[in-house]
Amino acid sequence: MLRTNIAGSVRLLAPRRLLSTTPRIMAGGDTGSGFSRPSGERAGDAFTKREAASEELYIRQEERAKLLAIREKLAAQKKHIEELDKHIEDLTKEHGGENN
Repeated sequence: MLRTNIAGSVRLLAPRRLLSTTPRIMAGGDTGSGFSRPSGERAGDAFTKREAASEELYIRQEERAKLLAIREKLAAQKKHIEELDKHIEDLTKEHGGENN
């Protein structure tokens, strides 16, 4: 009886270790370890290189899309300026030119 009481009280005092709080241990060459990163000791594994290449491609595509949008806006603004110039010329012709 004494033995079961002591064992029960010892279990209550012992810290419980949850599985979610244990650190994840990775080997040196595993994907996700520090060695496979571009800043690690090695140049990186195939997955890291492919990921870096896909990120660069995405950035280039986004920059290209932004440049195209800017070019379209610039063309629209140039067209608007030309329309305003034409309108100004028409008004000055109607009223006798700039001498008036």
